Amino acid sequence: MSNFIRTIIAIAYLACASGSVYASLKLPKTIKVDPAALTSEPPCDPKIPPAWRDAQVIDGVEIEADPSCSPDNPAWIAAAVKGTNNISMDTLMKTHLSPDAIIKTDDLDGDGDPDRIIIKLEIMELNGKSPDFPGLVPTFDIAPGVQPGAWVFAPKTSGMSTENFESVRANSLIRLPSPVIRVEQGDIVQIVLENTHYFPHSIHLHGVDHPFHHEMNGNDGVPQTSEMELMPGERRVYQFQARHPGTMFYHCHVQTHTHLSMGLGGIIIVEENKPNNWLQTLNVGGGKVRHRSEAIKEQGYDQEYDLHYHSMDKELGDIIKQYNDPRLIARDMNRRYEINNSTEDYFTLNGTSFPYTLRESLVIVEPDEKIKLRLLNSGSESIAVHTHGHTAKITHYDGIEHNPLAQIRRDVFDLAPAQRLDLEIKTIDDGLHNTGEGDWLIHDHREKGITTNGMAEGGSMSSIVFTSYLGENGLPNSSHFGVSLDNYFTKEFWERKVPIWQNLDEAATFGAADSRLISLDTATRNSLLYVLGGLLLGLLMYVVTARRNQIKQCAVVAISKIRGKKGGEA
Repeated sequence: MSNFIRTIIAIAYLACASGSVYASLKLPKTIKVDPAALTSEPPCDPKIPPAWRDAQVIDGVEIEADPSCSPDNPAWIAAAVKGTNNISMDTLMKTHLSPDAIIKTDDLDGDGDPDRIIIKLEIMELNGKSPDFPGLVPTFDIAPGVQPGAWVFAPKTSGMSTENFESVRANSLIRLPSPVIRVEQGDIVQIVLENTHYFPHSIHLHGVDHPFHHEMNGNDGVPQTSEMELMPGERRVYQFQARHPGTMFYHCHVQTHTHLSMGLGGIIIVEENKPNNWLQTLNVGGGKVRHRSEAIKEQGYDQEYDLHYHSMDKELGDIIKQYNDPRLIARDMNRRYEINNSTEDYFTLNGTSFPYTLRESLVIVEPDEKIKLRLLNSGSESIAVHTHGHTAKITHYDGIEHNPLAQIRRDVFDLAPAQRLDLEIKTIDDGLHNTGEGDWLIHDHREKGITTNGMAEGGSMSSIVFTSYLGENGLPNSSHFGVSLDNYFTKEFWERKVPIWQNLDEAATFGAADSRLISLDTATRNSLLYVLGGLLLGLLMYVVTARRNQIKQCAVVAISKIRGKKGGEA
């Protein structure tokens, strides 16, 4: 390359660079995302009747009030307490449960409550690939527009897996997490697993006092030691008569490294044996227990909450969104998926992430109450749950009571995978138990635990909120501090399309920058174009001058060919 060409290129570069420097002094304008352009949704699910929040009696079952935004269907609670075989047809029809989902019979010890309990569970898929149309079915959102592929144990239902023929949204009984199971010490319990899924599965009763039965395929759910996997379309009975009360864990033990992460695990609680102890055998979705056991009442607890923490790998869940062929799903999960390279992308509390945790996983309290929290971590890593404004006392580890003299009070609680903790919280404003009324955050203190697929703030965040800080709709009343949660209830926020600080001031100081890389005024742009045009013209003249002999020869040859063709045609 000649020195002249090098000089021309250097001049062009310097011209562009000087233009860029000038342009950099004029920052791109701020673009504010218009809230009207977002796909927003109401903070509370409009399909849930407000009357569900009220205290009520159904078929003789006393159901406590739940002022949260999205309380459980009271008919579910009546069915869970009495059994689907002991409630009215009107109540049963409101539940969508199968008539044999929860069977309660035989007061064997004569203390006024049933002692033979049969619980029927199915295995259902959420957010899997539809064989009939481009999309997922049935759908379950853990946050607005966020639909990880998942599997769950679900109560045996009647009817469709979707809400209705026109909807792809899952029947409300089919959801994350798998339901909390409650039975009484000494009950003869049968959990009947009906495998409605396309893969083999099992149930392992982790921590529950259960026998190893040769006649019952081992009864431990482990294919390598006690039983063959339960194939699609088959059913198996897991039977036990627990002697020890406590907060335990049940989960699938087939290909556990994937099946547990997909959602096949839940809390199982063995309550102390007390007279007239009609338990809420299933707590769908966890959260507030609206029919407390007699033992919990005797221990002076005003409320009880089930809190199930879980994490999921997006890569794993996406496998079921790609195929309808079980062989291909099995190939990718069993042979191609590498758990050693996996990541935790979704962090849930009772099956949802913030802001949905505010709908149904708030711990709603009054001053001077004593509250029991039962915590399970079914994720693949340890978590560190922190309670703002409160300390709590650890009363039980893994279902076993801690020595009362050694029970400690903390504000951060470490839970290893599969570990359970029972906590006692007192809302006594004494600076130790509690520091006053408020909307106090409860969250995983690992920073990624408050994200949803990398977006903050999300994850398993929720609140211990006093009723004095609760709005009429059952959500924390943060608006009087100028705080708006509206953006969190849009799918665009979780798609990373909304600058999270754009509404902090009128000028939208932290709005989005204009996507153009360079912003020039007209005079500067025209000057730059003249300079570049002149440089290109000069370069062209140089090439013509330097290569004039070659150009002349090429022109002569071309003219000769044209004349030759014309002569031939003549």
